[in-house]
Amino acid sequence: MKNDHLDVDRAKAELLEAILPHVPFDGWAKPAFDMAVSDSGMDAGVAKLICPRGAMDLAVEYHRQGDRAMVKALQEADLGEMKFREKVAFALRARLEAVDPELVRRGAALFALPQNAATGTKLVWNTCDLIWTALGDSSTDYNWYTKRMTLTGVYSASVLFWMGDESEDHAETWAFIDHRIGDVMQFEKVKGSVMKLPFLKTMLSGIRAPKGCDDLPGRTERTNE
Repeated sequence: MKNDHLDVDRAKAELLEAILPHVPFDGWAKPAFDMAVSDSGMDAGVAKLICPRGAMDLAVEYHRQGDRAMVKALQEADLGEMKFREKVAFALRARLEAVDPELVRRGAALFALPQNAATGTKLVWNTCDLIWTALGDSSTDYNWYTKRMTLTGVYSASVLFWMGDESEDHAETWAFIDHRIGDVMQFEKVKGSVMKLPFLKTMLSGIRAPKGCDDLPGRTERTNE
């Protein structure tokens, strides 16, 4: 296969599929990546070209695959009769149901390493950005940041709870999410009151959401599927 004719997305998808059975045993690490290359029959040089960071790149792709599945679920769902907090809960549940707890647990260990923390932060931010965007958020001021910051906290806490949840059909996780979303709604209510203070409105009036920038967490890839 010549590199100039290489379908990178398809090849990466093949490697991702091949590595998944090995991750529960070896993590998102070189041994698992090497076995994925061997199992897929891909040339090692081509695999390195596609994934310069090896298993790390496939862990990132697994996260983004979950994002795409979540966005698709939101696009196909009938959200019209739902309250806003129910829409957020639906989005978070769809995101968690799109992935495997053990694979996420292994990913969390990978992104907890100091050298990978920035990448993990960007992925989580991007997930929350996609949720707000899919739910119709059109804010362009400081609200763009506060909404994503608060949801990032809820999403991160929900993932940690979900990874250890042994209840049937993760019922305790869904209850946990409902409770935490209540915290978000309360924060938005308090924020609305605080922002009526003149000096804060003046201080924050110049803050704008990024426009296609890639220097902030989550702004490097948009999922439109």
